[in-house]
Amino acid sequence: MKTKIVIVGAGPAGIFTALELLEKMPDSEITIFEKGRSITRRVCPKRTTGECVHCEPCNITTGFSGAGAFSDGKLSLSPYVGGLDQYVEEKHLQELIDYTYSRYYETFGADSKTYGADNKDMISDLKLKAIQANLRLIDYPLKHLGTEQAYEVYSRIQNYLEKKGVTLVFETKVEDIIVEEGRIRGVVIRENETIPADDVIITVGREGSEWFQGLCRKQGIRTAVNPVDVGVRVEVKNEIMAKINEFLYEGKLVYYTDTYDDKVRTFCQNPSGFVAVEHYEHGLATVNGHSYKNTKSDNTNFALLVSNQFDTPFHEPIEYGKKVAALGNMLADGKILVQRFGDFIRGRRTTHERLKRGNITPTMPDAEPGDLGHAIPYRTMLNIKETILALDKLIPGLASDETLMYGVEVKFYSNKVDVTEDFETSISRLYAGGDGAGLTRGLMHASVNGIMIARAVARREKNK
Repeated sequence: MKTKIVIVGAGPAGIFTALELLEKMPDSEITIFEKGRSITRRVCPKRTTGECVHCEPCNITTGFSGAGAFSDGKLSLSPYVGGLDQYVEEKHLQELIDYTYSRYYETFGADSKTYGADNKDMISDLKLKAIQANLRLIDYPLKHLGTEQAYEVYSRIQNYLEKKGVTLVFETKVEDIIVEEGRIRGVVIRENETIPADDVIITVGREGSEWFQGLCRKQGIRTAVNPVDVGVRVEVKNEIMAKINEFLYEGKLVYYTDTYDDKVRTFCQNPSGFVAVEHYEHGLATVNGHSYKNTKSDNTNFALLVSNQFDTPFHEPIEYGKKVAALGNMLADGKILVQRFGDFIRGRRTTHERLKRGNITPTMPDAEPGDLGHAIPYRTMLNIKETILALDKLIPGLASDETLMYGVEVKFYSNKVDVTEDFETSISRLYAGGDGAGLTRGLMHASVNGIMIARAVARREKNK
């Protein structure tokens, strides 16, 4: 009898679970349920019309290949950037990363320059300047596929999975799981239809983190509370970020603020990129960014995220992040707020007139000028201010009046599922992986996570 395996979520963790299962268990019966659309139907109208039409579900955050892959396609080749270093020894994790890239990404057409591997003298100089500004610069090798190449690579993967007999069920949300005597028995989809399974792997991504959190509560799956990251997306002219763009492509910088000693980090840097909006359930809009391989802007954008770690009795960090983002939406009439750094320093809102000053043309033209301080808590805004002033010592000009801050950016990693070394949850044969489980952050570690889960399932079947 074939082993019936259900994968919930067709982001990188789910996709690479399926790919490796085909290698290790070619006779298994694999079904992937994805609430979003197939990659050929993932079209964001705003990219051509300039207006968000509120697709349901959002084509940026859901669909085959997940949110990060469709928006930008950056692959970290470091064991220390992505979260799995908490679960896997460095040497073995590096081997898994190398295997995942060469065996799958390259096979399906990924071909790009490796950033951060050359120009060691220049990188050393940047690291020295970062130390002098009390910043930590994390350098690592990185591949940038870009939105276009990522689309091509994941399109080939989708076609391959379908040709190999994997059942891909799109626009279908899993409502619940079936558990009997502590063991997974299947999932429930629309209209209470039950799908039996011997193994279930949940890899829903950030967009599904709240759903997964609710499922964990309902089914008694053990979890821990992760921090929630709240902040803004910063946009400057390319000239300001020229050295980091050229030698690192994405500079990951960490700063501990003077006033509160809170951790603030840069994230998802997009040279010549575009600021974008992400839509979640119930119309919630948050800001993000992406960059194309061929289409370029004159600006670079990146996130500045403040980690918020809450103490008991509070245990709703995802809801907290959504409340902050909802305040921004309210102030911007459902859109994204934008504020000049100079206006923020002076304690005033940005107006359309002041937004036109200076050298920067916003890459999100429909963002609403306003005051982020009315939405984002004071502590977070002060942390952002102190971080931008510190970054200005490494990146002169970053703290200029014309620098733009878009908000609110929130990363929903807060539902961290308690798993074994095989990524099995407290329910037997129910596995969890990827960003939505709070285990990874980013495409490559999510992909590697899928490889590891597939191997764990295969080992279990072999040893039965």
